[in-house]
Amino acid sequence: MTEPEAGSIAAGGGRLRNALGGALCAFALLLIGVLAFSIRLFSVIKYESVIHEFDPYFNYRVTQFLSKSGIYEFWNWFDDRTWYPLGRVIGGTVYPGLTLTAGTIWWLLNSLNIPLSVETVCVFTAPVFSANASWATYLLTKEAKGNGAGLMAATILAMVPSYISRSVAGSYDNEAVAIFALIFTFYLYVKTLNTGSLFYATLNALSYFYMVCSWGGYTFIINLIPMHVLLCIVTGRYSSRLYIAYAPLVVLGTLLAALVPVVGFNAVLTSEHFASFLVFIILHVIALVYYIKGLLTPRLFKVAMTFVLTVGLALCFAVVAVLVTLVASSPTKGWSGRSLSLLDPTYASKYIPIIASSCFLPLSDASSFLVLYLVTSVYFSGVMVRLMLVLAPAACILSGIALSEAFNVLTRSMKFQRPISDDVLPTAGDSTPGSSSTAAAITTSMKSVNIKKEKAENISKERSSKKNKKEKELVGGSHVRTEKEEKLCVLPSEASAMGILFLIILCGLYVIHCVWAAAEAYSAPSIVLTSHSHDGLHVYDDFRESYAWLRHNTEVDDKVASWWDYGYQTTAMANRTVIVDNNTWNNTHIATVGTAMSSPEKEAWEIFNSLDVKYVLVVFGGLIGYPSDDINKFLWMVRIGGGEFPHIKEQDYLRDGNYRVDAEGTPTMLNCLMYKLCYYRFAETDGKGFDRARRYEIGRKHFKLTHFEEVFTTQHWMVRIYKLKPQKNRVRGKLKLKSKSSSKTSLMRKGAGKKNPWQ
Repeated sequence: MTEPEAGSIAAGGGRLRNALGGALCAFALLLIGVLAFSIRLFSVIKYESVIHEFDPYFNYRVTQFLSKSGIYEFWNWFDDRTWYPLGRVIGGTVYPGLTLTAGTIWWLLNSLNIPLSVETVCVFTAPVFSANASWATYLLTKEAKGNGAGLMAATILAMVPSYISRSVAGSYDNEAVAIFALIFTFYLYVKTLNTGSLFYATLNALSYFYMVCSWGGYTFIINLIPMHVLLCIVTGRYSSRLYIAYAPLVVLGTLLAALVPVVGFNAVLTSEHFASFLVFIILHVIALVYYIKGLLTPRLFKVAMTFVLTVGLALCFAVVAVLVTLVASSPTKGWSGRSLSLLDPTYASKYIPIIASSCFLPLSDASSFLVLYLVTSVYFSGVMVRLMLVLAPAACILSGIALSEAFNVLTRSMKFQRPISDDVLPTAGDSTPGSSSTAAAITTSMKSVNIKKEKAENISKERSSKKNKKEKELVGGSHVRTEKEEKLCVLPSEASAMGILFLIILCGLYVIHCVWAAAEAYSAPSIVLTSHSHDGLHVYDDFRESYAWLRHNTEVDDKVASWWDYGYQTTAMANRTVIVDNNTWNNTHIATVGTAMSSPEKEAWEIFNSLDVKYVLVVFGGLIGYPSDDINKFLWMVRIGGGEFPHIKEQDYLRDGNYRVDAEGTPTMLNCLMYKLCYYRFAETDGKGFDRARRYEIGRKHFKLTHFEEVFTTQHWMVRIYKLKPQKNRVRGKLKLKSKSSSKTSLMRKGAGKKNPWQ
């Protein structure tokens, strides 16, 4: 066989292996997508297809309105059923990405004669985009460490509990699509870094725009990428690819972000965006320096640099002075509350009590970005536990790279358990039969392999220019190990086998934990509760029972007051106007409701009556032991109310620093409206009034309500609804007495004016 024929056969075999590898990779990605989707369906299998939590009900209601009325009406929708009497402009105060995504999916399915309801589409949006997020993780990791690490990272993300917690079926919240947008934006940025393609740069800006539409966490992107660009500049890794990856993102991305009504001019006016503009200026300065350096002689370049630095520093000082003046005039120094709560861990507890929450070698642009992503996400998730969502992809990428490298080392060691170096080849003195022939065959094969390697290297050197070689070094592509490095990675076969077995066991335990977390920890919808006891499974559907009662037994224009947690569900399921809801944009309005709940009955009636409230809803778990009820949330009502109305003092509700509702509770606590509405007639249930949620007997048992009347209590006493008594009913007795006394007086006066006929 001639050498050209052998080369063509080898090339054909290489193409076949690549095609087979691509097919297997595509099949593995399909299985990963199926895994990511199916592991999030436990809530539907165990319960039913229902929306979870509180915020998703608002998103579901908005999606219903969008699908019914259209996009134009959505942008101009003023919702008069929330934050009464203020109302809310929905189109200008929400991140519309989730709603538009689900609405588009619903429209496409119905256009294809697949008649799914809006609710069904909303329930399954998060699992579908979890599969998309896994595929995006594969693409991002592949750009840095290759296919193996990408597949491993995608598999881990498909099952990681911290992501499952916000993406199970029915969890229809912004994070359902935002995490995919986050990862995909990072992938397109790294892809642009590696290729220098303006096409990918444009896609990156569009992906960033989708992220801005979907979640307020887009500020993480617009600060992390500038940090990475600055890192590349400082470490001397500036290139045209870096410019192409960043400049279009800032210009086009900012213009697109300003089109989102909830963001608007904040895209250029708030402090969390200033870093991107500063790095944008620095990048252009560096690009100009490189351009001028290529045109001028070294001496002229030095003179030009001196002049530019002098003028530039003067301009920089002037701009910084203006910015400092503007920022100093702002109470929050130009930062939003979301950003301040991340940068200052104590900010939320001080000012917003309502929300108080070696494998990268060789270092390349892509791997350095992943390192920076991991470090920043670890810090932010430590400050706010909700941002575990942002950390999850970074941790999965890190784990995927580590596991991929570990499996590579162990499987390579198993593969290379044959003589590959001089110290393990048979020597001339060996008397083993056939040893010399074996050594000669191995030596000959190794020489032929080395000759082929040298020829391939010579051909590649001839075909590549110096510019291409420099670009390849900057990109930092896949790391090809030398023969010496491969020898150092070889382990004994027994150790390699044990290591592989140990990793497989660890991966199996991880799968078991993830399946348990998906099935038990995160699949129970908050609107339908369950508990296990010695007599079996108990289902508590009190929330939907109470909302159905409100919907069918109250007037359409009646106003319902409750703590803000239940506002979205009340408007979505009961279709009634609420005073506050989960948007929490007006702390004074929330404090007003908290003050009413913390006040005595008469004062609370006056507050609610001034707000035109007709019904008051409270959640109580004392009968069944439900801990997340209003009594356990009551201390926050006191704190928030006291923050706006100084006559509400937290110490008045505490006994020796302890929050109690038993016999040791303070008179202020035992006489407030929240206590009365929760514990009214509670002692009749067992004769003692034993609170199973707090595990003690209540302090005040037998009392009457004078300004409120009970109209509905659910089966398990979880939700209790009271109606405000009208004023005439409250003073009916006094009016009767007054009318009787006045009639007596009038009769006496009439009698005094007449003569006695018997006189």
